[in-house]
Amino acid sequence: MTSGSPTPAVAVAARNAPTSIYVATSLEAALDALGEYGAAGAPFAGGTWIMRSPIRHEPLGTHYVAIGRLAELSAVRIGSDAVEIGAAVTHAALAAALADLPEFAGLAAAAGRAANPAIRAMATIGGNLSTSAFAAADCVPALLCLDADVEIAGRDSRERISLAQFLKVRSTLAPGLLLTRIIVPRAERRTAHVRLPLRKSGDYPVAIVSLSVTIDTAGRVQTARVAVGSVEPVARRWERLEAALLGRPLDAAAAARTAAELTDEFAGRDSVDAPGWYRVSVLAGLVRRAAIATLGS
Repeated sequence: MTSGSPTPAVAVAARNAPTSIYVATSLEAALDALGEYGAAGAPFAGGTWIMRSPIRHEPLGTHYVAIGRLAELSAVRIGSDAVEIGAAVTHAALAAALADLPEFAGLAAAAGRAANPAIRAMATIGGNLSTSAFAAADCVPALLCLDADVEIAGRDSRERISLAQFLKVRSTLAPGLLLTRIIVPRAERRTAHVRLPLRKSGDYPVAIVSLSVTIDTAGRVQTARVAVGSVEPVARRWERLEAALLGRPLDAAAAARTAAELTDEFAGRDSVDAPGWYRVSVLAGLVRRAAIATLGS
């Protein structure tokens, strides 16, 4: 190879390079650009999923619209009735913003323990929710437990839907639409988020359990939300377990036994890091840990 020839890696990167990256100066400009590009355009914020496209043997997009520095999307607004999270808020920023709000302990843990510090400083919440191929996203089950809604905006439209509904339709949304914010209602609740990584540092979880409960003066569970992530391709609520927890004291051992009886509804996903059966087998233990953390919150 001559000194003037590119290395194979550089040549591949050049072939996969996007045609353009447009740095939007406002949300309106970003939505206009995404609408103009249509299916050829994609938003770009933290870039932590996009930068690993070559590892997944996926081509880069043709046109990217950079939205990571837009003030409209980069703030956490804490109100008396709800918390609004801009789609470009990073995991690290969200964990810091929620640190003094006990009702959001589970979400703060999800944001503050995901992946590793370098990723948390860059990866955004909007990207975490929008990437349908990423089954191990920590914030998805944590937000499902909080009955979160999301706002989807286009050039001439804004729509608010539940996160659960968004997860069902996100891969089929029309080009030009953008998740702009997450809205989480406030309530007197206890929450927890537990995960099982393969290693202690810098790894994505084999399985995730998020838990949110309200408890009456007699110590009985009034409302319960349990969400499971990373076990199946898409995170979801565990409604049978939620129903089983209602009306009785929250006991970690009993909750784990009940969970073990109900895991037959999960079809664990097989991957190079863990087989599906193993993901399902650890759920009862994670429920126990989540209950202990909730009781101690």
